[in-house]
Amino acid sequence: MPIIGSEWVRQVAIVGSGPAGYYTAEAALKLWGDEVQVDIFDCLPVPYGLIRSGVAPDHQSIKAVSRRYEKTSLAENVRFVGNVMVGTDISVAELQELYDAVVLATGAPRDRLVGLPGEDLGNVFGSAAFVGWYNGHPEFEALAPDLSDKTAVVVGNGNVALDVARILAKTREEFDGSDIVVNALNMLEASSIDKIVVLGRRGPHQIAMTPKELGELGHLHRASPRIEPADLPEEGEDALLEPGQRKSVNHLRAYAALGDEDRAGKAIDMEFDFFASPKAILGDDRVEAIEVERTKLENNRAVGTGEIYTIPTGLVVICIGYQTSPIPDVPFDTDAGRFANDDGRILPGLFCVGWARRGPSGTIGTNKPDGFGIIDIIAEDIGTGSGKQGPVGFDALAAERGLNCVTFEDWQKIDEAEIARAREGSPREKFVKVDEMIGAAGKG
Repeated sequence: MPIIGSEWVRQVAIVGSGPAGYYTAEAALKLWGDEVQVDIFDCLPVPYGLIRSGVAPDHQSIKAVSRRYEKTSLAENVRFVGNVMVGTDISVAELQELYDAVVLATGAPRDRLVGLPGEDLGNVFGSAAFVGWYNGHPEFEALAPDLSDKTAVVVGNGNVALDVARILAKTREEFDGSDIVVNALNMLEASSIDKIVVLGRRGPHQIAMTPKELGELGHLHRASPRIEPADLPEEGEDALLEPGQRKSVNHLRAYAALGDEDRAGKAIDMEFDFFASPKAILGDDRVEAIEVERTKLENNRAVGTGEIYTIPTGLVVICIGYQTSPIPDVPFDTDAGRFANDDGRILPGLFCVGWARRGPSGTIGTNKPDGFGIIDIIAEDIGTGSGKQGPVGFDALAAERGLNCVTFEDWQKIDEAEIARAREGSPREKFVKVDEMIGAAGKG
């Protein structure tokens, strides 16, 4: 181990333990070897961010990337520091006093508001909250959506909207092998929903849905996708699309061709309503309907036609994007919903990476080149380091403030406990309360 505080050792703090944070830590190790100390902070006692609480619970193959992050965590000069809220327990300015570089890798965990009238009615949720609920995020474990109405409306034409629609449509048996939390599983099993409407402002050629996710809809036990053939452009126009987009549209064409015999025995209709822009959510205390305007494309943009119609519904989930959570005293671009930065630089010694830098775009893998790129920028700025205290200084401050920090070894105890309490057919049963996590780590 290098000597902490030596002028030859760089001290790097990464705030956020999701993909962007871990790829940044991996890049630091590859560039500097044992001449860097990396502390990875997270407000939760558990690591992996989006992998744990954002990726759909029935997409376990995607979650397997956490094994790569575990390898980074086990390096001698990397620490996971969980259960620490940066901006509350310790300020960014204090971290900057202790570390040569502070990298904000906090992602975009908040829903971007649409600004629709009625958006604050009961049983209207943003996707961050709804996805967090079925993934067991402590902030949303008590969400308790009411699934007793026959119709649910999902607003959005990206993969998150697909995830929400698919989760609402699945049977209990179809969740075998997933890590959906049991509370959500029980509520979904008791659901009365028999129609899921997926609203998109533009048309099939403009969707942000990938082929794999769209293809899954064709294998649901009790749900069948329904698409109006008239919404699809002439087939020859598909040649203008990128290959991946063309595959996605091919799935839509296949679903549009389904007949009644293909839908026999399917209790749930999953209706894709293209060229449909939500205008208002209607109801008194809770949602009763959503008002929609028919659109048309002009220069690839959706413009209203003035044709208004209403869809009765008791549940609306809005999946139109995310934004980063501001941190006190860190410049923030409110319009873009991310930290104000110039190619990852925010202020001297303060950087951002991933969705916190560029907004919610790209896949999990997109964060790898982003993480490696920010380390190259940091290397230009900090050189060989300035002899700051790094982990030693933080540990002293944490002891003074009585912070109950969770280490990676503590997380491994939580991990073991979650695996041990898994129901049959599931890889784990997540703890959904912070105090339960702390208790499982033996830190209560």
